[in-house]
Amino acid sequence: MLAYAFVLFAIAVRFMPHPWSLTPVAACLLFFGARGPRKQIWAPFALLIVSDLLLTKFVYALPFSWDQPLIWAWYAGILWMGTRLRNHQKPLPVLGAVLASSVSFFLISNFAVWAATNLYPKTWEGLMACYELGVPFFRRGLEGDVLFAAVMFATPLALHALGLDSGDAERSAA
Repeated sequence: MLAYAFVLFAIAVRFMPHPWSLTPVAACLLFFGARGPRKQIWAPFALLIVSDLLLTKFVYALPFSWDQPLIWAWYAGILWMGTRLRNHQKPLPVLGAVLASSVSFFLISNFAVWAATNLYPKTWEGLMACYELGVPFFRRGLEGDVLFAAVMFATPLALHALGLDSGDAERSAA
């Protein structure tokens, strides 16, 4: 249940103003992959795609673009990476997965902006300019990913310490 709560929280945050680019999307995907029910691994993927479509159409009023499926593939990759954490939920493997999530999102999303828009020339220099201008967002995104992943992966431990062990129910449902 906790894995679903984190996914719904991540989706809700995407609809709120988040001026520092701090969103829990990567963290919730890693957590769901690591702790959510395997038979329902498609659920966060589908929910995030629906939220993307709603945000694109109704919040940002943008047309659907060919680059959107790249981000959806990233969602699937991060969920898969989370499944690799299922038996390795120690701080170092989680931190490694968070770093890989942040770096891959930076590389993929900035490449998509460069390739799908006319904001930058379609040259090596244009691509590098796109990455360079994305660095401040990367830093804040990485900070948010680390913060949210730390909170999410620590929550079951805290609940267990308080005698509210929700983790056993999640692991048995997997």
